Formats: sequence, structure tokens, C-alpha cells
Amino acid sequence: MFSYYLMPIIFIIGILAIAFEDVIRVNKAATAVCMSIVLWMLFIINAEEFLLINPPVHARQFFDAFPALREIPTHQLAFEFVEFKLVEGLGDVATTLFFVLGSMAIIDIIDTHGGFSIISKAITTNVQRKLLWVLCLVTFFMSVLLGNLATVIVMIAIARRLIPERNTRLIFSSMIIIASNAGGSWSPIGDVTTLLLWTGGNVSALHQITTLVLPALLMLLVPLCITTFMLPKGATVEPLTATDETSPVEDKMRRRVLYIGLGSLAMVPVLQTLIELPPFMGVLLGLVALWFVTDRRYAHSTDERVQELRVHRSFSRVDISTVFFFLGILMSVQALIVTGQLTIMANFLSDTFADKNIIALVLGVCSSFLDNVALVSATMGMYPIAESGIFAADSAFWTFLAYCAVTGGSILIIGSASGVTVMGMEKISFGYYLKKFSLPVLLGYALGAAFYLFILI
Repeated sequence: MFSYYLMPIIFIIGILAIAFEDVIRVNKAATAVCMSIVLWMLFIINAEEFLLINPPVHARQFFDAFPALREIPTHQLAFEFVEFKLVEGLGDVATTLFFVLGSMAIIDIIDTHGGFSIISKAITTNVQRKLLWVLCLVTFFMSVLLGNLATVIVMIAIARRLIPERNTRLIFSSMIIIASNAGGSWSPIGDVTTLLLWTGGNVSALHQITTLVLPALLMLLVPLCITTFMLPKGATVEPLTATDETSPVEDKMRRRVLYIGLGSLAMVPVLQTLIELPPFMGVLLGLVALWFVTDRRYAHSTDERVQELRVHRSFSRVDISTVFFFLGILMSVQALIVTGQLTIMANFLSDTFADKNIIALVLGVCSSFLDNVALVSATMGMYPIAESGIFAADSAFWTFLAYCAVTGGSILIIGSASGVTVMGMEKISFGYYLKKFSLPVLLGYALGAAFYLFILI
């Protein structure tokens, strides 16, 4: 059947178009959404034929949910099947999207209140080598709570205030990318891929944190030690510039927003572990807390600058294109899952690689030039969670995949959302990063992986 073989081709073309967004000059969100619509359209048009070759597991789940449908004509059954799987897939995807929306809103509220300036004020050293270590370690641990993408935006803003000289700042900016991805790999909310693995039940929060913190730190330390010697010994930077004192937010309110925002993000995995509260609800709970605090504080103010700080105003500043991108990618993967495409790919990889951890290692390298969200989503679709064995929850495979998919994105600057973001903010060229940082990152990636494979498991 032509449509059946066309779907994976469309998916590959879409992923390549996303990877080369700057070349084709089409926003990756538009590409992802278009790809998902085309895949589901092919599924809908040929639903009856797809149902005949669909893996038994999907048909069995469908019939168990609607046993009365066994007696209706095949073409109607196919339509009901598509509708059921589309709604089911959209429901699963929606939990991730609401988590992303809520976390982006919290970070924007903290930022507009000047909460992150508290961090920049605490950094007092002006020795370049020491400052590099301070910024990278702060980035490493901050990305655990804020996620790697939000963290690089905050840390680049801080770096611009601390390091006015561009050539020196490019070194710092590149290392901030690496540190944010390393930190994001050992946190369930540190990257979208780890969020997917956590909310999907593949990895628990406590297991991921305790197991991957050392490999991730090792992965950071290798390029960090090498990069340290790129900076002249004893070289200093300009003193930290004074903060803008015209802000309408007093220090007490700034600190309150920072603590509530970071505290609510930190509580998300805790609440999920203790009472099984879904992560997106935990994030929305933190957003509501900030909403109550800011509305009560600013309700009677007539200052327009103060009104801009209220939560409902922050929604207009949230990057909706990012949400649409995740929607397109995740719904595309759902289409491949229900049509059985990923089952075929899983069987091929299982036959090719005797050691399944090699699959995770290869996918990590692939994430340096392909979107890791798509790779991890596809992998989750290929290998359903088993009760025991290599694909059981908290198994070595899923934990190792979390490490590889996120840190592997640092090998090339285009391999992660944080890298692409800093590439645009600081105008870092692909060649500059490739020449100075790709090899050290690859060494750190390999050393962290070896530490995990040969020492921790």
C-alpha cells in the first residue's frame, strides 16, 4: 500500500526540514504542524486498509474500549478507530503542552519581576576562568528547575552584563549551552525529552536524578576543563554594571516571586511522587499561586508598568510557536504509532543491535543534528513499557536514553533548542562551535556514557 510506505518518508523529510530551518527559511513549528496534519490525513483517507495491517495491540485496545463495534461494517469501524486514536493521542499530548505553557509563563513572570537579577548580583568575581566555572555550575543546577531552554536565555542575559567583550563572551555562551543540556539531562523537567519520559512512566523522578547526576556532571567537566585553558590566565572582565533602579518592583516582591516560582517548579516531581499529581497540574498549581500573589499585590495600582507584570499579561509573551512545534512533533509520532510504523522500526533496531543500550547511544549522536523530541517520542512509541526486562520502567535503557538524547544535542550547536536559541542571540556560527567545542563535548559525552554503562549498571 503506497500510503503506508509514504508516511515514514514524510516524517523523515519533515525532521530534516526542521533541522535545516535556517536554510529553507520556514519556521519549524509550521513544518511540524504541517507534517502531523499530512500524516493523519493519509491515515484517515486509507483508514480501512491501515486497520487490516495494524498491529494487534492497537486493535485489541480499541475493541476492548468499544466491544459493540465488532459487529459494524469495516469502513465504519475504521472511521471510529481513527477518531478514537486521534482523541486518545491528543489527550496524551495535551498534558505535555499544558506543562510547557505553564512553565514558560512562570519563568516569564519571574523574569519580568527581575527575579533573576538576584542571581546576577550574587556573582561578584571578575576573573575569567573562575567566572566560567561559576556560570557553568549555576547553569547546570538551574536547568534542573527551569529547563535547559529557559536557563540559557536567563544565563546569556547575565553573561552579557558580566562580559561585554564579544569574543570572550562567545566562549562563555557556548559553554552555557553545554552546561544547560548536561543539567537538563538528570532532571525530569530539565528538557522536553526527559519530561516525555517522566510523564510517560518510563523513568521516575527520583531514579533519574540519583542515577544521572554523576554522568551528567562528568559530561560537563570534560569540556569545561578544556575550555578553561582557552582563557588567558589571570584575565579579568569588567565589573558588574548596576541594575536598573527604576523598576516598579520592590526587592521584597522580587524575591517573593522568585522563591514561589522556583519552589513550585521544584515541587512538581515531589507532588507527583507523593500523591501522583500529574506534572501539568503541579505546574499550573504554581502558576495559580503566582497569580493570586500578583493580583492581590497589583489590583489597585494605576501604574501601567505594574499592570504589565500581572499574570494574564504574561500569556501574550509566551512563545506559542514552541507549543505548536511540540504539538506537531508529538502528534506526528502518534500517527506513526497507531499505523504500526514504529513497531517495524523497533523490530529492525532490535535485530541490528544485540545490546539495546547501543540504540540509545546512537540516538544521542543523532540528536546532535536531528530533533531529540522526535527521536525520543519515536523511541517511546517503538518500545512500549514492559513489566520487566530492558524496557521496564526505570530500566537502564530508558535512563540512558534520557542522558544520551539531551547531552548528545550539545555535540553540534544545532542539536538542541538551547543551542539554536543561543546561536541566534549571540550570532555564534556553526563552524565556530564545531571547531572549538564539538570534540570536547563528544569526549565528555562518551566518558559520561562509559561511566554510566560500566560503573553504574
